[in-house]
Amino acid sequence: MQRMLVIAAGLLWAVQGWPADRAGLIRIEGAIGPATAIYISRALERAAEQQFQCLVIQLDTPGGLLESTKVIVQQFLSASVPVVVYVAPEGATATSAGCFITLAADLAAMAPATSIGAAHPVALGGDTPGETQLDATTKQKHENYAMGFIEAIAAKRHRNVEWAKSSVKDSAVLTAEKALELGVIDLMAGNLPELLGKMDGREINGKILRSAGAQVIEVPMSAREKVLRLLRPEVMFILMLIAIYGIIGELSNPGALLPGVVGTIALVLVLYMAAILPINIAGLALILLAIGLFITDLFAPTHGILTVGGIIAFLIGALMLFDRAEPVFRLSLAIIIPATVVTALFFLFAIGAGLRAQRLPPQTGLETLLGKVTPALARIDPKGGKVFVDGELWNAVSDEPIETDQPVEIVAFSGLTLKVRPTAARRL
Repeated sequence: MQRMLVIAAGLLWAVQGWPADRAGLIRIEGAIGPATAIYISRALERAAEQQFQCLVIQLDTPGGLLESTKVIVQQFLSASVPVVVYVAPEGATATSAGCFITLAADLAAMAPATSIGAAHPVALGGDTPGETQLDATTKQKHENYAMGFIEAIAAKRHRNVEWAKSSVKDSAVLTAEKALELGVIDLMAGNLPELLGKMDGREINGKILRSAGAQVIEVPMSAREKVLRLLRPEVMFILMLIAIYGIIGELSNPGALLPGVVGTIALVLVLYMAAILPINIAGLALILLAIGLFITDLFAPTHGILTVGGIIAFLIGALMLFDRAEPVFRLSLAIIIPATVVTALFFLFAIGAGLRAQRLPPQTGLETLLGKVTPALARIDPKGGKVFVDGELWNAVSDEPIETDQPVEIVAFSGLTLKVRPTAARRL
């Protein structure tokens, strides 16, 4: 009889909702990127496998990549467990990409003293008086796409569509209190237990949510996700500089090995990150052009003209290297300017010194004897003779006879025999 009651209770829970004892929790802080999408996907899979009441995503972000945002929204819409986005703690924001993500949740909540909005796509190149028509057209396309995207999300979740559109068009921002009043979010809560209590009894996708007093199980980031989180423009830019310095340093000083190994590893990491981050090919081309100009100026000095051109190309290329449509994935001038100065100095001094050293005359071996002048120890003719140079006695031959003690200049060598010629100068 007791067994029958347990089975009946289980069937009753299955009909009415999810198990009432557990809720998943993940915390998203900082920019939205590929690592964020992967983390959320894994957390949703675990929530479904372990039959969590819901997955709560505590969010505080200034924005991020549109492509990653699209992936996250698609995951929300296809999730088999309720997704709750909670903008918290106090002072947190759901800006730009965060606004899209919050509106896409099954249940949107905010803590007091938080804000949401400013989802306007930042135009490529910025708002400048000299903007071309092509730039204006590109901006309009980005804005129209973002507006249609957020409108579809708000309509799907039955939230304030007009405000959602204004967050893109006019960069509108709301406080938590105003967002609740306008129907942008579903509820406000000061902390996680209060949130779970206020969620309790709500119907989501035809099932009743039972979250009051649920055990909160936090799903931490995996080691791989933590590494992927480091995929930032700043990290990629620094690795790119290390690759440039290491490989060029190895080429200018063959045999050093360490610069080449470090540079090659950095290059592989750069190529991996380039497949994930929004790279601008024009910016990369300008950086490669700058390197070419630096190297060319070392071999064919142009009084610094090519070096100046290389500095300008490197600076512009660094500014353009990443897609500037999202501020949180831009390189700051605080990184670009020092990197430009260090790179210019690296090629002018470090690489320049290495290349000049390669062009110096040999310091050891038979080549060091060429051009030296020494007196003949005995008569020298095509058949042979003797000279004493650098503390050693050498066989010597000459196309014309040279008498004893006459100065001779070493002009060539064959094996251990020196070829000399008579000279009036005495350069010892």
